[in-house]
Amino acid sequence: MTASAWAQQIAFTWDDLPAHSALPPGETRVEIGRKLIAAMKQAKMPPVYGFVNGVLAEEQPLSAPMLKEWRDAGFLLGNHTWSHMNLNQHSLEDWEAEVLKNEALLKSQIGNGDWHWLRFPNLGEGDTPEKREGARRFLAEQGYRIAGVTMSFGDYLFNDPYARCVAKKDTAAIAQLEASYLAAAEATIDYSRGMSKALYGRDIPYVLLMHVGGLDARMLPRLLKLYRDKGFSFISLEDAVKDSFYKNDLDLTLSPAPDTLEEAMRERGLPVPTRPKPNMDLNAVCR
Repeated sequence: MTASAWAQQIAFTWDDLPAHSALPPGETRVEIGRKLIAAMKQAKMPPVYGFVNGVLAEEQPLSAPMLKEWRDAGFLLGNHTWSHMNLNQHSLEDWEAEVLKNEALLKSQIGNGDWHWLRFPNLGEGDTPEKREGARRFLAEQGYRIAGVTMSFGDYLFNDPYARCVAKKDTAAIAQLEASYLAAAEATIDYSRGMSKALYGRDIPYVLLMHVGGLDARMLPRLLKLYRDKGFSFISLEDAVKDSFYKNDLDLTLSPAPDTLEEAMRERGLPVPTRPKPNMDLNAVCR
């Protein structure tokens, strides 16, 4: 294997801690967290960020210990707003209040550690220039950096169907879901790398968006192997965003700029390729 074949780097990030999507029968949120932690430890991954919605810990108190175990494992936490509020669908003032409301929980888990990373729910950074610029001003004043996303294969789409199939004990359908999940991840590697090469003639370090769901926990060892087999090495979010692509996510006094490859393609006037879709009807499975 040549050195250049191993040039691709990827930073895993996790959204919707401590409770994402439907819970498969017979599992707990804490057990899902343990599976994720064990797989990442086994792969010797650097500390990863999990982005927290505090309302989940309040509404599902049995999920809250997952956050402590995440921290005890040496992993990190960031802000995903209190209730996963999409800025594009709400006022800037309401959204700012959601960011601030989430901070008490983050402080209780991290203390003096660095939790000032913000992942926009639904990647909604504001549906008007005024909202987008206002959000950046607010986050800059509060000392935040933005965790952008440059790779995502829609892993969240698979977690509800998986829970349904577990409930029905449909092992054949679960096997189909597993294969489709890995196929989606593999197709998205080519999709994202193609845009990076078209834009910059190289691979940027990718920031991968994942979710703490039941199928994600089941599949993570195989998913990590897929990325390794495709030539990726695992890096931290902090190392990924040292690339110039992410500079406007770190210095929020700068004007808004694309922090997804799709946005960068549109800004450059380049055609955005068709995003890969799951190779099965996820809404119909195990109904």
